[in-house]
Amino acid sequence: MVPEVMRAMVLTGHGGIDKLVYREDYPVPSLASGQVLISVKASSVNNTDINTRTGWYSPGVTGALTPEIGLRGLQQEDADMTWDRNPLGFPRVQGAAIAGEIVAVGEGVPADRTGERVIVDPVIRDARLPRWARGVVFVGSECDGGYAEYAAVAAENAFPVRTELSDAELACFPCAYSTAEEMLQRTQVHEGETVLVTGASGGVGSANVQLARLRGARVVAVAGASKEAAVRELGADFFIPREEGDLAGAVHRLVGERSVDVVADVTGGPALTDMLRVLRRGGRYVTGGAIAGPVPPIDLRDLIYKDLTMIGVANPERDSFVELVRHIESGELRPVVDKVFPLRELPRAHEYFVRKAHVGKVVIAVSE
Repeated sequence: MVPEVMRAMVLTGHGGIDKLVYREDYPVPSLASGQVLISVKASSVNNTDINTRTGWYSPGVTGALTPEIGLRGLQQEDADMTWDRNPLGFPRVQGAAIAGEIVAVGEGVPADRTGERVIVDPVIRDARLPRWARGVVFVGSECDGGYAEYAAVAAENAFPVRTELSDAELACFPCAYSTAEEMLQRTQVHEGETVLVTGASGGVGSANVQLARLRGARVVAVAGASKEAAVRELGADFFIPREEGDLAGAVHRLVGERSVDVVADVTGGPALTDMLRVLRRGGRYVTGGAIAGPVPPIDLRDLIYKDLTMIGVANPERDSFVELVRHIESGELRPVVDKVFPLRELPRAHEYFVRKAHVGKVVIAVSE
């Protein structure tokens, strides 16, 4: 039987980790037509959770998402501090990644879906909009997410998954892996190509390494020097320490000058100039994040005279999530779970996450 109240970590406003309030009397969400109610087993921490809480998405922010910002938030109040530049309603249950079990269904949803083990595509779409503008609601931002015992989501976004992976492992896939899959689909990465992956030790970055290797691509990974062994274990063919400084020179020494077909970037920052420099003519650059700095320098001569393509990814398409589930069920993917925190310790998980010492995913165990 579904209770009337639940345990939840509630975001009460933009700011530091003190804005996360643990409650044991938060109302269980009611179901609208076409929705399912999920008993959340696990969630995971993603950059979008930190970006939203701190207000880092605001156009007034031009610097990197530092550990200090991640802990204390930004000392400003703008109306446009979310990914789509619209005000966020509070209180809000964050958590873009949900793994769990359907325990109830709303009107219009087949009753036999009850009991399904599912992961949730966090992008709620409006099919009437143009192809890459359809993502209008993001789970954990415009609607409540997985930092609670129960979550109500559109039935079409709850994907049944048949796998022996644990709940903690399943919670790694939504958001991070679906973003990476979309990045590689849009750039059409294929066998024999060379892909430069930045932030290769994080959630999206580690997924990019694995998914590029599944496509038969050669991977040049960039991450902190201390994480080399772990990143190579993911499948990276070459490794460049982030501390190297001269990214273009390092790529040249390892694989040749202007030898990269695709840059899959999640960091942005000053290194963007080098990322474009190492791309061959007709190469593709795709970004799904900018935690090292959202307003980097860019040499337009590389973009123009090498006929490069630049792509931004915020809301993956449904097809990417379908393909991701296929990879999971085939056993081709196994995520790296760095550390698991109980729900009541979510602030500590955020603190651990923003210090960027982890490899893979930081997971929140919701069920006790």
